[in-house]
Amino acid sequence: MKLGFNGATTMTSSFETDVRIASQAGFDVLEITAAKLDAYLKKHSIQDARKLVDTAKIKTHTINSITRINTRNAAERRDALARTREISEWCRVLDCPWIIVVPGATPPGAAWNEIRDETIAALRAMNDIAAPLGVKLAFEFLGFPWCSVQTVAQAHEIVTAIDLPTIGMAIDTCHIFAGGSTIASIKSIDAKKLAVLHINDVEKMPREHIEDANRLFPGDGVIPLKEIVAAVRATGFNGIASVEIFRPAYWKRAPLSVAKEAFRKSKQALKK
Repeated sequence: MKLGFNGATTMTSSFETDVRIASQAGFDVLEITAAKLDAYLKKHSIQDARKLVDTAKIKTHTINSITRINTRNAAERRDALARTREISEWCRVLDCPWIIVVPGATPPGAAWNEIRDETIAALRAMNDIAAPLGVKLAFEFLGFPWCSVQTVAQAHEIVTAIDLPTIGMAIDTCHIFAGGSTIASIKSIDAKKLAVLHINDVEKMPREHIEDANRLFPGDGVIPLKEIVAAVRATGFNGIASVEIFRPAYWKRAPLSVAKEAFRKSKQALKK
Protein backbone atom coordinates (compact mmCIF):
# COMPACT_ATOMS: atom_id res chain seq x y z
CA MET A 1 0.00 0.00 0.00
CA LYS A 2 0.99 3.61 -0.53
CA LEU A 3 1.14 5.96 2.45
CA GLY A 4 -1.03 9.02 2.96
CA PHE A 5 -0.92 11.85 5.47
CA ASN A 6 -4.16 13.25 6.85
CA GLY A 7 -4.16 16.88 7.95
CA ALA A 8 -5.98 15.99 11.18
CA THR A 9 -2.66 14.63 12.43
CA THR A 10 -1.33 18.20 12.52
CA MET A 11 -4.66 19.98 12.95
CA THR A 12 -3.28 23.32 14.11
CA SER A 13 -0.91 23.68 11.15
CA SER A 14 -1.88 25.31 7.86
CA PHE A 15 -2.68 23.78 4.49
CA GLU A 16 0.65 25.04 3.17
CA THR A 17 2.49 23.37 6.06
CA ASP A 18 0.68 20.07 5.52
CA VAL A 19 1.64 20.03 1.85
CA ARG A 20 5.26 20.71 2.69
CA ILE A 21 5.70 18.25 5.55
CA ALA A 22 3.80 15.43 3.85
CA SER A 23 6.21 15.69 0.94
CA GLN A 24 9.31 16.07 3.11
CA ALA A 25 8.39 13.11 5.31
CA GLY A 26 8.05 10.85 2.27
CA PHE A 27 4.28 10.34 1.99
CA ASP A 28 2.78 9.49 -1.39
CA VAL A 29 -0.46 11.44 -0.98
CA LEU A 30 -2.10 14.09 1.18
CA GLU A 31 -5.58 14.01 2.63
CA ILE A 32 -6.60 17.65 2.83
CA THR A 33 -8.50 19.05 5.82
CA ALA A 34 -11.30 21.11 4.29
CA ALA A 35 -11.20 23.79 7.00
CA LYS A 36 -7.51 24.39 6.29
CA LEU A 37 -8.20 24.79 2.60
CA ASP A 38 -11.04 27.20 3.45
CA ALA A 39 -8.54 29.34 5.35
CA TYR A 40 -5.97 29.17 2.56
CA LEU A 41 -8.51 30.21 -0.07
CA LYS A 42 -9.31 33.44 1.78
CA LYS A 43 -6.07 34.84 0.38
CA HIS A 44 -5.28 32.48 -2.51
CA SER A 45 -7.00 30.78 -5.42
CA ILE A 46 -7.63 27.08 -5.84
CA GLN A 47 -5.19 27.27 -8.76
CA ASP A 48 -2.57 28.51 -6.29
CA ALA A 49 -3.30 25.47 -4.16
CA ARG A 50 -2.73 23.22 -7.17
CA LYS A 51 0.61 24.89 -7.88
CA LEU A 52 1.64 24.39 -4.25
CA VAL A 53 0.80 20.69 -4.42
CA ASP A 54 2.55 20.22 -7.76
CA THR A 55 5.67 22.04 -6.56
CA ALA A 56 5.84 19.75 -3.52
CA LYS A 57 5.58 16.74 -5.86
CA ILE A 58 2.80 15.11 -3.88
CA LYS A 59 -0.65 13.93 -4.94
CA THR A 60 -3.95 14.68 -3.23
CA HIS A 61 -6.30 11.82 -2.38
CA THR A 62 -9.24 13.10 -0.34
CA ILE A 63 -10.71 16.27 1.10
CA ASN A 64 -12.03 15.77 4.64
CA SER A 65 -14.93 16.16 5.21
CA ILE A 66 -18.64 16.85 4.96
CA THR A 67 -20.19 15.76 8.24
CA ARG A 68 -23.65 14.82 9.56
CA ILE A 69 -24.85 14.01 6.06
CA ASN A 70 -27.80 11.91 7.23
CA THR A 71 -29.11 13.87 10.24
CA ARG A 72 -29.85 17.33 8.86
CA ASN A 73 -33.04 19.33 8.44
CA ALA A 74 -34.11 20.62 5.03
CA ALA A 75 -32.10 23.85 5.21
CA GLU A 76 -29.02 22.01 6.45
CA ARG A 77 -29.36 19.46 3.63
CA ARG A 78 -29.31 22.30 1.12
CA ASP A 79 -26.15 23.60 2.79
CA ALA A 80 -24.57 20.13 2.57
CA LEU A 81 -25.33 19.94 -1.14
CA ALA A 82 -23.86 23.40 -1.70
CA ARG A 83 -20.75 22.33 0.19
CA THR A 84 -20.58 19.19 -1.94
CA ARG A 85 -20.52 21.33 -5.07
CA GLU A 86 -17.87 23.65 -3.65
CA ILE A 87 -15.52 20.88 -2.55
CA SER A 88 -16.11 18.95 -5.78
CA GLU A 89 -14.95 21.99 -7.73
CA TRP A 90 -11.81 22.09 -5.58
CA CYS A 91 -11.22 18.39 -6.17
CA ARG A 92 -11.55 18.86 -9.91
CA VAL A 93 -8.78 21.48 -9.94
CA LEU A 94 -6.58 19.59 -7.47
CA ASP A 95 -7.00 16.25 -9.27
CA CYS A 96 -8.29 14.88 -5.97
CA PRO A 97 -10.52 11.82 -6.51
CA TRP A 98 -12.45 11.57 -3.22
CA ILE A 99 -14.46 13.56 -0.68
CA ILE A 100 -14.84 11.97 2.76
CA VAL A 101 -18.44 12.16 3.99
CA VAL A 102 -19.50 11.24 7.51
CA PRO A 103 -22.77 10.30 9.26
CA GLY A 104 -24.25 12.21 12.18
CA ALA A 105 -25.64 11.23 15.56
CA THR A 106 -28.46 8.72 15.93
CA PRO A 107 -31.81 10.57 16.01
CA PRO A 108 -33.89 9.75 19.12
CA GLY A 109 -35.85 6.56 18.57
CA ALA A 110 -34.60 6.02 15.00
CA ALA A 111 -34.62 2.44 13.75
CA TRP A 112 -31.76 1.06 11.63
CA ASN A 113 -33.85 0.88 8.45
CA GLU A 114 -34.70 4.59 8.81
CA ILE A 115 -31.05 5.53 9.33
CA ARG A 116 -29.99 3.35 6.39
CA ASP A 117 -32.58 4.77 4.00
CA GLU A 118 -31.90 8.39 5.01
CA THR A 119 -28.15 7.85 4.54
CA ILE A 120 -28.68 6.28 1.13
CA ALA A 121 -30.86 9.21 0.05
CA ALA A 122 -28.27 11.74 1.26
CA LEU A 123 -25.41 9.99 -0.53
CA ARG A 124 -27.38 9.74 -3.78
CA ALA A 125 -28.21 13.46 -3.69
CA MET A 126 -24.58 14.38 -3.05
CA ASN A 127 -23.40 11.99 -5.74
CA ASP A 128 -25.66 13.69 -8.29
CA ILE A 129 -23.52 16.80 -7.76
CA ALA A 130 -20.05 15.28 -7.33
CA ALA A 131 -20.06 12.53 -9.97
CA PRO A 132 -20.54 14.80 -13.02
CA LEU A 133 -17.43 16.68 -11.87
CA GLY A 134 -15.43 13.45 -11.75
CA VAL A 135 -15.39 13.24 -7.95
CA LYS A 136 -16.29 10.25 -5.76
CA LEU A 137 -17.71 10.08 -2.25
CA ALA A 138 -16.07 7.96 0.47
CA PHE A 139 -18.54 7.21 3.26
CA GLU A 140 -16.79 6.85 6.63
CA PHE A 141 -18.63 5.31 9.58
CA LEU A 142 -17.69 6.34 13.13
CA GLY A 143 -17.36 3.68 15.83
CA PHE A 144 -18.46 5.96 18.66
CA PRO A 145 -21.63 5.11 20.63
CA TRP A 146 -23.48 8.27 19.58
CA CYS A 147 -23.00 7.78 15.82
CA SER A 148 -25.83 6.56 13.58
CA VAL A 149 -23.52 4.28 11.53
CA GLN A 150 -20.94 2.57 13.75
CA THR A 151 -19.58 -0.51 11.97
CA VAL A 152 -18.00 -1.76 8.77
CA ALA A 153 -21.03 -4.00 8.20
CA GLN A 154 -23.51 -1.11 8.45
CA ALA A 155 -21.49 1.15 6.15
CA HIS A 156 -20.98 -1.69 3.69
CA GLU A 157 -24.73 -2.37 3.66
CA ILE A 158 -25.39 1.25 2.71
CA VAL A 159 -22.72 1.47 0.02
CA THR A 160 -23.68 -1.91 -1.45
CA ALA A 161 -27.36 -0.93 -1.61
CA ILE A 162 -26.45 2.18 -3.62
CA ASP A 163 -24.12 0.18 -5.90
CA LEU A 164 -22.54 3.06 -7.79
CA PRO A 165 -18.86 3.21 -8.80
CA THR A 166 -18.70 6.79 -7.51
CA ILE A 167 -19.70 5.94 -3.92
CA GLY A 168 -17.27 3.99 -1.76
CA MET A 169 -16.03 3.63 1.80
CA ALA A 170 -13.32 4.94 4.06
CA ILE A 171 -12.48 2.72 7.02
CA ASP A 172 -10.51 3.77 10.09
CA THR A 173 -8.70 1.48 12.51
CA CYS A 174 -9.86 3.54 15.51
CA HIS A 175 -13.50 3.28 14.43
CA ILE A 176 -13.16 -0.40 13.54
CA PHE A 177 -11.85 -1.07 17.05
CA ALA A 178 -14.12 1.29 18.99
CA GLY A 179 -17.28 0.14 17.22
CA GLY A 180 -16.50 -3.57 17.47
CA SER A 181 -16.40 -4.29 13.74
CA THR A 182 -15.36 -7.84 12.94
CA ILE A 183 -12.43 -9.03 10.87
CA ALA A 184 -14.89 -11.02 8.73
CA SER A 185 -16.80 -7.83 7.90
CA ILE A 186 -13.60 -6.18 6.71
CA LYS A 187 -12.80 -9.12 4.46
CA SER A 188 -16.26 -8.82 2.86
CA ILE A 189 -15.57 -5.33 1.49
CA ASP A 190 -15.31 -4.95 -2.27
CA ALA A 191 -11.80 -3.57 -2.74
CA LYS A 192 -13.01 -1.44 -5.66
CA LYS A 193 -15.24 0.45 -3.23
CA LEU A 194 -12.54 1.09 -0.64
CA ALA A 195 -11.16 4.60 -0.99
CA VAL A 196 -8.72 4.68 1.91
CA LEU A 197 -7.69 2.91 5.11
CA HIS A 198 -7.12 5.40 7.92
CA ILE A 199 -4.44 3.96 10.17
CA ASN A 200 -3.83 4.90 13.82
CA ASP A 201 -3.82 3.37 17.29
CA VAL A 202 -5.55 4.11 20.61
CA GLU A 203 -4.83 4.08 24.32
CA LYS A 204 -5.84 1.14 26.50
CA MET A 205 -9.33 1.97 27.79
CA PRO A 206 -12.94 0.74 27.53
CA ARG A 207 -13.96 0.84 23.88
CA GLU A 208 -17.14 2.76 24.61
CA HIS A 209 -15.09 5.60 26.10
CA ILE A 210 -12.72 6.02 23.15
CA GLU A 211 -12.68 9.49 21.59
CA ASP A 212 -10.60 11.02 18.80
CA ALA A 213 -8.24 12.57 21.36
CA ASN A 214 -7.25 9.06 22.54
CA ARG A 215 -5.60 8.21 19.23
CA LEU A 216 -1.91 7.38 19.02
CA PHE A 217 0.71 6.71 16.36
CA PRO A 218 0.31 3.25 14.79
CA GLY A 219 1.90 0.60 16.99
CA ASP A 220 1.79 2.69 20.17
CA GLY A 221 -1.59 1.40 21.39
CA VAL A 222 -3.83 -1.64 21.65
CA ILE A 223 -5.54 -1.93 18.26
CA PRO A 224 -4.72 -5.26 16.52
CA LEU A 225 -3.34 -3.46 13.48
CA LYS A 226 -1.67 -6.50 11.92
CA GLU A 227 -4.98 -8.39 11.86
CA ILE A 228 -6.88 -5.42 10.44
CA VAL A 229 -4.28 -4.70 7.79
CA ALA A 230 -4.19 -8.38 6.81
CA ALA A 231 -7.98 -8.39 6.48
CA VAL A 232 -7.87 -5.29 4.28
CA ARG A 233 -5.20 -6.89 2.11
CA ALA A 234 -7.35 -10.04 1.86
CA THR A 235 -9.94 -7.98 -0.05
CA GLY A 236 -7.34 -7.32 -2.74
CA PHE A 237 -6.99 -3.67 -1.73
CA ASN A 238 -3.59 -2.19 -2.48
CA GLY A 239 -4.43 1.49 -2.33
CA ILE A 240 -3.82 4.20 0.25
CA ALA A 241 -3.25 3.72 3.97
CA SER A 242 -3.33 7.18 5.50
CA VAL A 243 -2.34 8.31 8.99
CA GLU A 244 -5.19 10.17 10.72
CA ILE A 245 -4.59 11.07 14.37
CA PHE A 246 -6.71 13.67 16.18
CA ARG A 247 -4.42 13.93 19.22
CA PRO A 248 -4.03 17.45 20.69
CA ALA A 249 -0.69 16.56 22.28
CA TYR A 250 0.75 15.89 18.83
CA TRP A 251 -0.57 19.23 17.55
CA LYS A 252 1.75 21.01 19.99
CA ARG A 253 4.84 19.43 18.45
CA ALA A 254 6.79 20.59 15.41
CA PRO A 255 4.65 19.46 12.43
CA LEU A 256 7.52 17.93 10.47
CA SER A 257 8.62 15.80 13.42
CA VAL A 258 5.06 14.50 13.78
CA ALA A 259 4.88 13.71 10.07
CA LYS A 260 8.21 11.87 10.14
CA GLU A 261 7.23 9.77 13.16
CA ALA A 262 3.84 9.04 11.60
CA PHE A 263 5.52 7.89 8.40
CA ARG A 264 8.01 5.63 10.18
CA LYS A 265 5.48 3.99 12.48
CA SER A 266 2.85 3.58 9.76
CA LYS A 267 5.35 1.92 7.47
CA GLN A 268 6.24 -0.49 10.27
CA ALA A 269 2.58 -1.27 10.95
CA LEU A 270 1.98 -2.05 7.29
CA LYS A 271 4.85 -4.56 7.02
CA LYS A 272 3.62 -7.98 5.99
